[in-house]
Amino acid sequence: MRSGRHPCLQLTALAVLLLLGSCSSSQSPGRKLTFWAMGREGEAVQQLMPAFEHEHPDIHVVVQILPWKVAHQKLLTAFAGDTLPDVCQLGNTWIPELAELGALQPLGPRVRSSRTVDPEDYFPGIWDTNIVNGTLYGVPWYVDTRLLFYRKDLLAQAGFDHPPASWAEWARQMAAIKARVGPSRFATLLPLNEFEQLESFGLQESQPMLRDGGRYGNFESPGFKHALRFYASFFRNGWAPKVTNTEISNPWAAFAQGYFVFYVSGPWNIEEFRNRMPARLKHDWATAPLPGPHGPGASLAGGSSLVIFRASRHKQAAWLLTEYLSQPDVERRFYRLLGDMPPRRSAWDHSTLANDPHARAFRIQLERARPVPKVPEWERIAAQLALVGERLGHGELTVDQAAKLLDQRSNDILAKRRWVLAHGHSAETGPP
Repeated sequence: MRSGRHPCLQLTALAVLLLLGSCSSSQSPGRKLTFWAMGREGEAVQQLMPAFEHEHPDIHVVVQILPWKVAHQKLLTAFAGDTLPDVCQLGNTWIPELAELGALQPLGPRVRSSRTVDPEDYFPGIWDTNIVNGTLYGVPWYVDTRLLFYRKDLLAQAGFDHPPASWAEWARQMAAIKARVGPSRFATLLPLNEFEQLESFGLQESQPMLRDGGRYGNFESPGFKHALRFYASFFRNGWAPKVTNTEISNPWAAFAQGYFVFYVSGPWNIEEFRNRMPARLKHDWATAPLPGPHGPGASLAGGSSLVIFRASRHKQAAWLLTEYLSQPDVERRFYRLLGDMPPRRSAWDHSTLANDPHARAFRIQLERARPVPKVPEWERIAAQLALVGERLGHGELTVDQAAKLLDQRSNDILAKRRWVLAHGHSAETGPP
């Protein structure tokens, strides 16, 4: 049966409906939201998406998993080609670089009006990693820091019933352990090709590792020289073996065999030690916060944050996803899936974390976590910490020589930054 309406009226009605549909979609959060996540986090977060999409049926999240090794270059290439996603997991040491490029959306206004994201609930040092020049660019997603794993039984055999609370006490304990175990075993494992340990010692000093707004290295300061001197003492006194992590391919077995008593490492090793340590030793190892120069010490504020890119056409939907992943109960589920520790204090309460004796020290340490210098060049400078620290450990450099070399190399790395700041350019228009 033919309709009694005039064909022209039908076309007009169709045009109006299409126009209304277009207006409606332009004001909605958007149906397709792209989310880039790295490594195992990308695999785990996919399991959280069905619940989010159930709450927001008009949003479909496409998770793209990037390998960590290529993620940084992929982000820079996508920025240059205007193909960045809506939301991204970003290592918090990468935030200053993407912020300086102008790629990140400031989140301060959204956080201030949010009923979900409460800055006071986050560990302060972790939250601070997301603030660059006074502007908030990310929301912490999971946290990482370093502290002591240690053998309680071997420490007791050396005459101590508690882990060290200061550098001086740690030195006394290591000297006693070394005197007891002899030349073939050690007090501490500090792999010479890792920068995180020396970086953490540097963060414990009151003087910053960079000066003049991140324009120059400050490694010749009395504070960092103090850290270098303490670091060098591990190797000079034979408290730590002069090896890299490739030479200790199975630190868990070495730990179980008593090759060392202390090991500075991160939260992923809780499950590794639980799974790899012999059952007879399951009550003989523990974790403790890092000691500092004069008492309980700071450690690095690591981990990843959630950011929204300026180029996103779906910023409201992106913020809804950020808020969802920031809920304490969702953070707890993410921890159960992966073991990544949550950045919010409330996510630690009433959970397996709260009653976990090995996680408890991380909860304490996270209150004293501090951000590394917030310059895009920091990862390159941190690599120099490992290279120079290795030479210091082998006795090829004195403390003064190591400090001077670190300043020289960091100043070279920071040359472009100084030029950009001196000429008032952005990082994009600075010299090549």
